[in-house]
Amino acid sequence: MKRFFLILMLGVFLLSACTPQNKPVIPLTVPSEMDNTNASHITLTDALGRQVTLPNPPRRIVITGKALIMVVDAVYMFPEASDRIAALGNAGQGTSNFISLIDPDYTAKAILQQEAGAEQIAAAQPDLVILKSYLAETIGKSIESLNIPVVYVDFETPQQYERDLAILGNVFQNEARARQIVAYYQDKMAEIQSALDGVSNKPRVLMLYYTDKDGVVAFNVPPMSWMQTQIAQLAGGEPVWSSANPGKGWGKVTLEQIAAWDADQVFIISYVKNPSEVVTGLKTDPQWQALRAVQQGHLYAFPGDLYSWDQPDARWILGLSWLATRLHPDRFTQSDIVQEAEQFYQTLYGLDAQFFENNIRPTFKGDIP
Repeated sequence: MKRFFLILMLGVFLLSACTPQNKPVIPLTVPSEMDNTNASHITLTDALGRQVTLPNPPRRIVITGKALIMVVDAVYMFPEASDRIAALGNAGQGTSNFISLIDPDYTAKAILQQEAGAEQIAAAQPDLVILKSYLAETIGKSIESLNIPVVYVDFETPQQYERDLAILGNVFQNEARARQIVAYYQDKMAEIQSALDGVSNKPRVLMLYYTDKDGVVAFNVPPMSWMQTQIAQLAGGEPVWSSANPGKGWGKVTLEQIAAWDADQVFIISYVKNPSEVVTGLKTDPQWQALRAVQQGHLYAFPGDLYSWDQPDARWILGLSWLATRLHPDRFTQSDIVQEAEQFYQTLYGLDAQFFENNIRPTFKGDIP
């Protein structure tokens, strides 16, 4: 016992001698239950079918690449996103930036160039990078070569939304939240499909993306696999451009082709210019006035708020709901798209009615009652 006491005193003496006098000795602490949880690894399967193992829950996530908003808007449905994202590309579309509106720490995050390379991404010291799968060859491999884990997602179709939300649930270790979000989309889709049950008369629909880059006006149709086409079909419409665009991107069409399709209803999409202004201008154009849809009052501006509701962004479910009501108003007599939008922001982003009225409702554009 005496020998043990002498050894203990010697240890204390040596420890104090090696410790700078102006620094306190930091006591060792036993990790809490939370720390033990965070130390566990995560294994998930991403959109490319790759099994990815993360040694710890990621704390510094980077999201970059073209079409960034489709991914970021889904990520921010999880309450952990604000604290975990260290850097991201520009999350705006046109002059709008939804993420800067809802993330109080947005200005503290590094904002990357759209074409940021592996070195710029690595400078943010990420422990995880989330990319859309089409970037796997061009940027993903170079990031992985730096021993930085990459998880790929798509967020391009309703089916991919369910899968990719589950992936994010694994990333944030919040599978319950992922299931809640998926259930919201599933319930809304089921509600719409139930209302359309038995519909036999499907309007012939034309959705056109309007651009005027460099002063040159152009109209484009989406590929059949894209969200815009799927929305038209799910809303009870028949896309007239079904054989016109077998490619992987927007396909330009002429006014002659638009006239030849003779759609029952035409919807104008615009991501930069207000679609309502575009439609107003088209209605004064003699060539457009010759179209049957215009003559019958069926030329519409596809709606949106900060971002358009037609694209594979989180708001596509609002676009689907609005379009179904426009194509089959007799099936949705009690529909209130403004109320649905308020519920959308409350359920998926936790934004209350006052925030919606002050920050979202004033940005509405397109043919919204």
